[in-house]
Amino acid sequence: MRTTVPVIIAFLSGIVMIVSFFFNPDRTILGQIESEVLVWVTIVGGFTLLLGVVSITRVNFRSVRLQKEGWFFNLLTLISIFVMAIPSILPVSWSPLFGDREGSIYDWLFTNVDSIMMQTMFGLLAFYIASAAYRAFRARNAEATILLLTAVLVMLWRVPMGEAFLRLFSDDLPQWINSYVMNGANMSVQRGIIIGAALGAASMSLRILLGIERTYMGKG
Repeated sequence: MRTTVPVIIAFLSGIVMIVSFFFNPDRTILGQIESEVLVWVTIVGGFTLLLGVVSITRVNFRSVRLQKEGWFFNLLTLISIFVMAIPSILPVSWSPLFGDREGSIYDWLFTNVDSIMMQTMFGLLAFYIASAAYRAFRARNAEATILLLTAVLVMLWRVPMGEAFLRLFSDDLPQWINSYVMNGANMSVQRGIIIGAALGAASMSLRILLGIERTYMGKG
């Protein structure tokens, strides 16, 4: 029963979403059921978010209590969670510092702490990307050489200094790169990746509908 009921719910919900896609949701009962299912998806998503907060709190609290290696960083994580969360859920009527509007504690922390850390992370990520590009773009063979030349052209095209350098050869060269490299070869590769991902998502959805895939219930 613990396995059968979730499979039946997943099957019925998936069938309703698939069938209602082909009908006018404003004129059929299937459309109304689809709207109701979407509301329940939002509700379940909210509970999963709460479950994630509880889970990360338990894991970090256990590390702090046992004083495992690096427990200080777990303590900082716990403090950050509650300092960001508690003021944002308190009513604004209690204090103008509560809530998530401009001038609140949450807004100040997000602007001056969280955003700065994200900018730092992406700034460091650029160096990792450059290092990976250096290792990947080695002209070992003809294919790697073509990849290297294409990458150099695209990187030159993406920055003003590089675009000015390309215009020394021809004023139409940046537009040529945009038309034939970015909107031509690059776009075809992107479409292939999207088609492959869509087929993979469709096959996974079919496996869930038929009850073959049960990892969402914690089972293989």
